[in-house]
Amino acid sequence: MSDNTLGRRGLLRTAVAGAALLPVAGAAPAAAAAGEPQQPGGGETAFTWLGNSGWRIEGNGRTVLFDPYLTRYPTHGFDPKTPLTVDPAAVDPHLGTPDLVLVSHSHWDHVNDVPHIATSRGVRVVGTATTCHLLQAMGVDPAQLIVVKGGEVLDFGGFTVRVVAALHSRNAKHRYWAPGTLTAPPAQAPTTIGELVEGDTLAFQVQLGDGPQTLLTGASDFVEHTYAGLRPDVAMIAVESTARTTHRYVPRLLRALDFPRTVVPVHWDVFETPLTDPAVQDPSMDLDGLLTQVRALAPRTRLIRPEHLGTLRLRA
Repeated sequence: MSDNTLGRRGLLRTAVAGAALLPVAGAAPAAAAAGEPQQPGGGETAFTWLGNSGWRIEGNGRTVLFDPYLTRYPTHGFDPKTPLTVDPAAVDPHLGTPDLVLVSHSHWDHVNDVPHIATSRGVRVVGTATTCHLLQAMGVDPAQLIVVKGGEVLDFGGFTVRVVAALHSRNAKHRYWAPGTLTAPPAQAPTTIGELVEGDTLAFQVQLGDGPQTLLTGASDFVEHTYAGLRPDVAMIAVESTARTTHRYVPRLLRALDFPRTVVPVHWDVFETPLTDPAVQDPSMDLDGLLTQVRALAPRTRLIRPEHLGTLRLRA
């Protein structure tokens, strides 16, 4: 394992399996981790990209899932009438032994597989009231659901989760896709992707043991004052669309986070292809724009472009 760049709380060490370490000033090449990911020890945390904004995060004997969407089925241009589909054979091999599931918002490409995961593994789920209302309607035991609003700092024994109020991105007409919130579980379980309304959006800052403080985002907008003071070691940043309807998204975000030492772009792949295939960039997502802006505004920041099921092993 090579020592690559200084983090705020010490040396941030990185080994990358199935990911691209993008050129940045002052960064040495990352070491390639051989074999299957194993539970890290000490202050090391392993991050396995599950495509889109999803992660399996392992460290300190704990496993946390974030926005785990693995079924990845076609929606024919995001047709809201597309039936919800869950493929356990595509989901189960990549879950590990989860202690908690975090959900940023309730769109299908973030929450679709969570009911199956929650009911089959008996794991608790953290999300907005709308997320929890939908999950309850989809068969999840209410005792497994933890409603949060943003601002909470939760101690789960061995790891902590800071909940951060955020925002969802908008389309070229400055409109939200499938907006809405729920004040109670719907009378019938949702059956189409259009019935999974956003329900507000959260980000989470997670630390497993003495591992790096890591910000997880599931959408490409944010609230500056709720991000102030987070100062993550690692930021998993959702890529904005090429429409760029959020004013100066990347510069404002980097400044609010005090220029993280490591940035990993997410939510840029075509998430209707199998997770077992290599990641394909969605042409409507401005991945190149994010990379260019980070290089220009934060030349000492390490950029890592993840690969499907690739594992980043980071130590603070």
